[in-house]
Amino acid sequence: MPDIKPQVYKDPRPAEYFTRFHERSRTHDPDWVYDLARIIVTPPSLLLYRARAIGAENVPRAGPVILAPNHFSQWDHFFAGVFLPRKVRFMAKSQLFSNRVIEFIFRHGGAFPIRRGHHDEEAFKTAYTILERGGCLLMYPEGGRSRTGGLGEPRPGVGRIALESGVPVVPVAIHGSLGVRRWRKLRFPKVTIQFGEPMRFEVVPSPSRERQLEIAAQIFERVQEMYAALDEKGRRGVVKALREGIESRTEHQVPAGQAR
Repeated sequence: MPDIKPQVYKDPRPAEYFTRFHERSRTHDPDWVYDLARIIVTPPSLLLYRARAIGAENVPRAGPVILAPNHFSQWDHFFAGVFLPRKVRFMAKSQLFSNRVIEFIFRHGGAFPIRRGHHDEEAFKTAYTILERGGCLLMYPEGGRSRTGGLGEPRPGVGRIALESGVPVVPVAIHGSLGVRRWRKLRFPKVTIQFGEPMRFEVVPSPSRERQLEIAAQIFERVQEMYAALDEKGRRGVVKALREGIESRTEHQVPAGQAR
């Protein structure tokens, strides 16, 4: 397991410091900075990391939706968004808003902060506003990057937003991005991004923490299933299994006029 920087779990800066980022995220969509970032990250994603997507058509082309991927690398934001025609909004830990250049990129590129170590209701308000505006929101069920080399445990945040908003949630398995941390050794992994079928949940205005965790676990269970299949069968094996499953369901369908 490669060394990575220690986690900083609590941002000492006051909540007011991040107000301007939330205000912009609630009123503006990502602009040219997002488009430029996509142009920059697409070639290395496709050529160095040999990234390919499975099931990108499962993400609605319009309307509110939540993407819920596992998280190993800081490139996961790009891997999840590079194959989608729409612009993806990111909930990022506040510690990443560390200097003026990065803050400019995040502010104009669609990211907004969540203050880890604090009960940050402003981040949730921003998330709901983005969804109300028909946006595509990416949120990691694990709450942060896995530090163990394996998938982590889901946290309640994604369950809360799924329940309170009622918008569809697309589970996403990002396989291979753990190796992105080794790029300095010129070892580039093959990355596969699989988008699952959307999951929907009945709206609950004020769900309990237990219910939030339950829904988060359901979402992440599907992520784990897709990740395990990619680990076992590989990219081609998963595509083949999906194709065979579709053909099998089609063969067993009875034409409407022949129904008894």
